[in-house]
Amino acid sequence: MSPLNLKKGSTSHSAYNLRPNFSDVEERHTLAVLVENEPGVLARVIGLFSGRGYNIESLTVAEVDHTGHLSRITVVTTGTPQTINQITAQLGRIISVREVHDLTVEGKAVERELALFKVQGKGDDRVEALRLADVFRANVVDSTLDSFVFEITGDVGKIDAFAELMRPIGLVEMARTGVAALSRGGK
Repeated sequence: MSPLNLKKGSTSHSAYNLRPNFSDVEERHTLAVLVENEPGVLARVIGLFSGRGYNIESLTVAEVDHTGHLSRITVVTTGTPQTINQITAQLGRIISVREVHDLTVEGKAVERELALFKVQGKGDDRVEALRLADVFRANVVDSTLDSFVFEITGDVGKIDAFAELMRPIGLVEMARTGVAALSRGGK
């Protein structure tokens, strides 16, 4: 009989701990990427995601510094912490990329999205659509005798909740801008 009945890798204190320390939990992360505003940069950034099979939930791009020729790409993606770290590191190696920030990890951030909803209905459905729009602080930007177009701004959860409530009333079409995000605080 062996004096020590320890199985290989049985505890985290074992010298032979063979259990991986990687998390397999998928997390949602918002990445802010400052890039040089030149042809092909967006294609290279998106190519990194598609070439490795990473999913993009939201993508927003706009020029933020006209004199410095800089654009900001905001990407919302999901993955394990290891995958997100790998994405961030690989983005940083692209020549035209100036900065990469994982807003989810760096602290609190403000995230907003703009959406337009076309809702069709008559009678009580119209009244209900207007009532819900008022509750969600959505603006009516177009109105006909049988439809409305609502404009709503807020976080992703608010936009999703508004869409779910408008579906049974007569949601016909929806357009979303994607997430725009900034970190909070003075830095």
